[in-house]
Amino acid sequence: MSLPKETTLLIVGAGPTGLASALSLLHHGFKDLVIVDAVVKGDNSSRAIVVHAATLEALDAIGCGDELVSKGTKLTNFSFDTRTGTLANLTFDALEPHTRHPYILLIPQTLTEHILGEKLAGFGVTVHRPHKVVGMKTNAGDANLADIAFEDGQVITARYIIAADGARSTIRTIAGIGFVDSDNDHVDDSTTPAQIALADVTFDDPDFSHSNFRAVLPASSFFICIPLPFTFNEYLAKESGKPIIGERIHRVARAGPIKEGPVPHAPSKAYIQDLIDRFGPSDLSSDPSVNPNGKGVCIKEVIWSSRVRTHSAVADTFFTRLSSGDSSAPEGAAVLLVGDAAHIHSPAGGQGMNLGLRDAVFLGEALAKHIKATESMPLSAADDILIKFVAERRARAIEVIEFTKNLLSVAGVDEGIVAWWFPVSKVTIRDWAMWMLGKVYYLRKQAVWGFSGLGRR
Repeated sequence: MSLPKETTLLIVGAGPTGLASALSLLHHGFKDLVIVDAVVKGDNSSRAIVVHAATLEALDAIGCGDELVSKGTKLTNFSFDTRTGTLANLTFDALEPHTRHPYILLIPQTLTEHILGEKLAGFGVTVHRPHKVVGMKTNAGDANLADIAFEDGQVITARYIIAADGARSTIRTIAGIGFVDSDNDHVDDSTTPAQIALADVTFDDPDFSHSNFRAVLPASSFFICIPLPFTFNEYLAKESGKPIIGERIHRVARAGPIKEGPVPHAPSKAYIQDLIDRFGPSDLSSDPSVNPNGKGVCIKEVIWSSRVRTHSAVADTFFTRLSSGDSSAPEGAAVLLVGDAAHIHSPAGGQGMNLGLRDAVFLGEALAKHIKATESMPLSAADDILIKFVAERRARAIEVIEFTKNLLSVAGVDEGIVAWWFPVSKVTIRDWAMWMLGKVYYLRKQAVWGFSGLGRR
């Protein structure tokens, strides 16, 4: 596909954050933009699967929330369990005074991306694919413009570049922005759940219809099983041209420490079944002698599987100018980072895509203000809008990184005793604390408030 020669604003990356950035800019009246992506079509895996209340409110503000809600499943409670019983049940009714979305929305990232892409297409905006960025430099004729080069030899000249091109961002690398963990004193990977096996599966039991999110907390680990909405089955059938999958698809995930050995790149059916049997709730076991229902539940099909690490990193800044270095005055095309290009962290708590979507929605408003301001004030003064904005977003990113690390520390409790003079298992203490969480309303409210993101939009 032929690319435009120039545009005011170029968005690199058409995942959820890139699409939301474009939709937010359009909502705020800015239309001179181009969006590109390196792959032929969007990702066909589900990856992130939850959208929290704060994110839905942000999407509502640009007219995109209702479409997601209509295709997802509202999760109003979930439980933390042992393999054989419940430790704590968290309900989201405490959020009702604070939001019109007092729930977690279960919707695979693939479907979120598809919905946002259709919304963008409705505005007449085309995602240009496949176009991989290989270079970026200051324009020879205007120091405030950049020439972005693509693998096929095409070049776009732009005044603003939004990097929504993921954790290995080419734009961030070329701009020379550092990307490291903000906390160098992180926990030793020998006990922390530092790697996660993920899979979307169906089960062979036609009566199996768990409709709730379940999280099991063994020692130094966590296991989750989450039912995905049937709209995902419909989407996969439409995209693949195959018959619709009749069974409910479940996301299963198990995190463990590095000392257990590496997780395969694409875990097999047997590998995922073994994780379920060893770490999942007993009523999901394939062994009839273990399963309290007297019959085993086995994986029927693995739709998709992968692995992720739980490491964290944040960019040194989310805004810079691609200066030629020939002037002390602010100049150069503006480069802004959103989503995984700006920050990554553990999937614990389902915060990653949510933070990226809020980055994107709020960036649209800030950029529209900045573009307007440049018409009536010096660039240095207008840049204060973006400098303040990115400082706030980076602070939010660091808060979320800390939140997800705290969640991992709860899951990473090992089986050792607290101390020789207090010979009680650390897991026992952790489980007792979780039980108290489920019994005390204030603690339950604080927990669901933390997951919702309403306190750190």
